[in-house]
Amino acid sequence: MSRIGKRPIKIPPKVTVTIDGSDLTVKGPKGELSRTLPSEVSVTQEDDVLTVARVNESRAARQRHGLSRTLLANMVEGVSAGFQKRLEIQGVGYRAQVQGKNLILNVGYSNPVQIEPPAGIDLSVEANTNVLVSGIDKEMVGNIAARIRDVRPPEPYKGKGIRYANEVVRRKAGKAGKK
Repeated sequence: MSRIGKRPIKIPPKVTVTIDGSDLTVKGPKGELSRTLPSEVSVTQEDDVLTVARVNESRAARQRHGLSRTLLANMVEGVSAGFQKRLEIQGVGYRAQVQGKNLILNVGYSNPVQIEPPAGIDLSVEANTNVLVSGIDKEMVGNIAARIRDVRPPEPYKGKGIRYANEVVRRKAGKAGKK
């Protein structure tokens, strides 16, 4: 039995969940998310608690049980509190700015790199070197943050590049000098 899949999901106040067969819609103060769950799992709602259960004991049902519960919990948390990822830019002359909704990165290339966020994702810059990606869909927030980091990943010798706020970059020693 999936330990994660067994855990119930508590629905906070001001959040409504609509179950229509395998289609789920979660509405909250921050927005609305919907997802179609696999046919191997079923969702039941009792008062303010959601429970995810397997329809049968097949291998596919066991695989999707915990995943479906986690996706549903992320939807509930996203519409009530939202998600955010913080990125730091390190390097001489490296900076970021927001122009309209787009993020403009100057990270050592001959031209600035422009990143357009999809609908539902907000990008903001603090002190030219801290980028904040926020939204209600955890998957989309993580994907956009990874795309920004991929523009110039941190390099191991000087540590220059774009990294997550809590990321630790292992540093390497440079070349040994001539004797």
